Amino acid sequence: MFSVRLVIDPDTAFARVPRRIFGTFVEHMGRSVYEGIYEPEHPSADSRGFRQDVLELVRELGATTVRYPGGNFVSGYRWEDGVGPRDQRPVRLDAAWHSVETNQVGLHEFADWAQDAGLELMYAVNLGTRGIESAADVLEYANHPSGTALSDRRRANGAEQPFGIRLWCLGNEVDGPWQIGHKTAEEYGRLAAESARLMKFIDPAVELVAAGSSNAEMPTFGEWERTVLQHTAGLVDHISVHAYYEESDGDAASFLASGTGLDRYLETVAEIIDEAGAGPDTEHPVGISVDEWNVWYQRRWNEIDKPRVMTGEWPEAPRLIEDAYSVTDAVVVGSLLVSLLRHADRVSMANLAQLVNVIAPIRSEPDGPAWRQSTFFPFQRTAQLAAGRVVDPAAHPDAAVPVYDTARYGSAPLVDAVATLNDDGSIALFVTNRSLDEDASIEIEIAAAGVRVVRAQTLTVPAGGDRHTINDADAQPVGFTDLGSAARLVPGDADGASVLHLTVPALSWSAVELASTPHTSASDTEDDHV
Repeated sequence: MFSVRLVIDPDTAFARVPRRIFGTFVEHMGRSVYEGIYEPEHPSADSRGFRQDVLELVRELGATTVRYPGGNFVSGYRWEDGVGPRDQRPVRLDAAWHSVETNQVGLHEFADWAQDAGLELMYAVNLGTRGIESAADVLEYANHPSGTALSDRRRANGAEQPFGIRLWCLGNEVDGPWQIGHKTAEEYGRLAAESARLMKFIDPAVELVAAGSSNAEMPTFGEWERTVLQHTAGLVDHISVHAYYEESDGDAASFLASGTGLDRYLETVAEIIDEAGAGPDTEHPVGISVDEWNVWYQRRWNEIDKPRVMTGEWPEAPRLIEDAYSVTDAVVVGSLLVSLLRHADRVSMANLAQLVNVIAPIRSEPDGPAWRQSTFFPFQRTAQLAAGRVVDPAAHPDAAVPVYDTARYGSAPLVDAVATLNDDGSIALFVTNRSLDEDASIEIEIAAAGVRVVRAQTLTVPAGGDRHTINDADAQPVGFTDLGSAARLVPGDADGASVLHLTVPALSWSAVELASTPHTSASDTEDDHV
C-alpha cells in the first residue's frame, strides 16, 4: 500500500461545472439507432417503435445533451431523407459505414425521443458532400416558426412548433482522409465560416461548433486549429476535440494514464484558442467541445473488423465496434471524466461516444435484454454528483503525490482526483487509483469543518474476477461497492479542517459524496463513515 495526502480548499474553486459536459452521442451507425434505441418489434417498444427498457437506462445514465446524426455518417447524409411520411422515405447506401440506411428514424422521431430522454439535441450538418445551403435549410426547417416553405413543411410533417435546436456542429472530422468530403484546413475553414455566417443570419441564438482535429496524433493537429480559427473566430462558439484511448500490446500502465494524455491535448488546444484571440476573456470566446471521447479499441477495428465490414454485402444495422468494456476500461473512463472536470474553465461541452451498442455504456440485444456496461457507472455517478464549482485537489505541502513511468505519456500520478463544491456546501470527490497492484491510503484535508460522508463507493475488480471482467447479457458483476469503514471522516473544530481518510483498492475509480451539516464539536461525535 502507498500513501497520498491531498488538500481540498474551497477558496481555490476556479470554474463552474458545465452541465453540457455530460453529453452523449447517437450516430446512424451499426446498431446504435436500429436495434438500439429503436426496435418496433421489441416487447418494450412504445407506439413509435422506441425501446422503453433502453430509454430507462438512458435516463438513469443522466446525460444532458445528445449529438446526432453523426459522426462520419453525417458527411454523406441528406437530412430531407429523414422527414415526411415514413413509407415515402428513400432507402440509401451509407458509404461511411458500408450499410443500408432505411431512414425510418430522422429528425422528427429523434427530436421527440431526445425530449423524452431529457436530452438537449446537438445537430450536426453535412459539410462533406453538401455545404452552406443545406446547412441553412435544415436550420430553417428545424427552428423557424412558420410562414416559409421549409418551416411550413415541418409543420405539415407533424411538428407545429419549432424544434428550437441551439447546438449545431459544422461537419465532422473533415481533417481525416477517411471522411467523405475530406478537406484541407483552408478549404474547411472557409466553408465553415460562410456556413456559420448564414446560419447566424437565420437564427442568431444558435451555438456553432467548428470541427477541430480528429485526434492529437493527426499530422495536421495544431495547424488545423490555427487555420480554422483564423476563418471562424468570432463566428463559432466552440471548436471540437475528438479523443479515443485503448490499451495497446498489454501496456496497461500507459492506458491507465490516458487522462494525462487528455490533459495535455486540452491544454494545447486551449493555448491555440488563446493565440487566435478567442480565449475566455475575449468578446467572442471559443470553448472546447470534446464531442467524441471514450475508450475505443481502434486497432482491433482497423486491423480486423474494418477490412471485413467495409467490403462485400451492404447490411442493415450491422454489428459495428460493439466493444465489451472491462473493469480497466471503466477506470480509464472515470479518469477521463476527472480530466474533463479539471478543465471545466475551457471545456464547454463533451459527448461520450456513443450511447447504445456502438462503443457504448448501454448494450442491447434484439428481442432481448438491455444492460449497463462497466463504463456506465463512472459516467452516471459523475453526472449525478458533479455540480457547482470545480476544485483541483492539491498535494499536501509535506507529501508529493507518487508518480509512475509510462511508455506513452512519461510520468503520471498514481492517484488522480478532482472535486466539486456545490452551492449548498456539499462536496463530491472523484478518485482514480492507477496502480495495478497496490491499494492507496489517501488522507484528504478539507478546508471545511461542517461536512459528513453521505456515500463512498468504488468500482474495482469484483470478487472472483480480474481486471478484464465485463458485464454481458447474462451477468453484470462489475459495478459499485461501498467503501464502508475504508472511508472515514474526522470532523474539524470550528476553525479547523476536516480530514477524510480513504483506502481505495488497486485499479479503482471511487466517488465520495460529502454533505454540509451544522457544526458539531469533534469531541461530541464519533468519526463519520459509510
